[in-house]
Amino acid sequence: MGGRALVQWGQNRDNAPDGLHVDLYAGGPAPAELNEVTFYQVPYAPSTQGVDERLEIIGRMPRLRVLQLVSAGYDQVLGLIPDHVTLCNGRGLHDASTAEHALALVLAAQRELPRWAIDQREHRWAPAPQRSLADSRVMILGYGSIGRAIERRLLPFETEVVRVASRPRPEEDVHGVDELPALLPGVDIVVLVTPLNEATRGLFGASEFALLRDDALVVNVGRGAVLDTDALLAQNGRVRAALDVTDPEPPPVDHPLWEAPGVYFTPHVAGGSTAFYPRARAFMDAQLGRWAAGEPLANVVRPGR
Repeated sequence: MGGRALVQWGQNRDNAPDGLHVDLYAGGPAPAELNEVTFYQVPYAPSTQGVDERLEIIGRMPRLRVLQLVSAGYDQVLGLIPDHVTLCNGRGLHDASTAEHALALVLAAQRELPRWAIDQREHRWAPAPQRSLADSRVMILGYGSIGRAIERRLLPFETEVVRVASRPRPEEDVHGVDELPALLPGVDIVVLVTPLNEATRGLFGASEFALLRDDALVVNVGRGAVLDTDALLAQNGRVRAALDVTDPEPPPVDHPLWEAPGVYFTPHVAGGSTAFYPRARAFMDAQLGRWAAGEPLANVVRPGR
């Protein structure tokens, strides 16, 4: 395939395959000439919410045939691309980064690292008994490629992992989401790593919190709206939470999440570590090569029709 590609990184322009003209766009004001763009990689901006200029310019690309995301989630673009455009995502690129962050959130919450950081700043020495990760039952709710990466990091900590996905996969010992009422009372930690769609919006709400034992921990590294914020606030510390994504995101300065007991969060940084960028650039080199050669693309989530 020939034409023009618009991508984020200079490496991909420098390594452009023969017959494909590659321009750079890392966000901000859009290039003036978009009429010839056939392949567009949306610049990665993990914390940006809603439709910004990176997405608005899709409507100014009449020849577009491939929209490439380097995020795993793609819900933000489904209403913006015509049926004839093939949509590809960044499945696998964030597995290591997100899994590391999920484990960090779990350990920080179990060992109360935010508390000790505050005590150090205030010159206070106040030891207290700590929770352990060992011997915990950890549910991974959204058992896909990132879920598998989280599991690989949890098992050496002597945990038992409960796998849950949208549908049961008995051959992998994966439970279906309809089994949550039976499973939640028996777990200590829940890690949410589901995409956001109509089936998962508000998936973890008041009913699910009510089934958890006191002092359980909910970690969200998926999408903020998968977890019902009002239901979390209503726990008033009975169930703890460690979040990398929130709803709303970011919370307004006067939002009760900032002061909620037993809740702490990071600003949507799980996927964008130093491990992600080299993998994403290498993936884009290979994807552009496939496109230029007319070969099947990787990570197609919705073929063009």
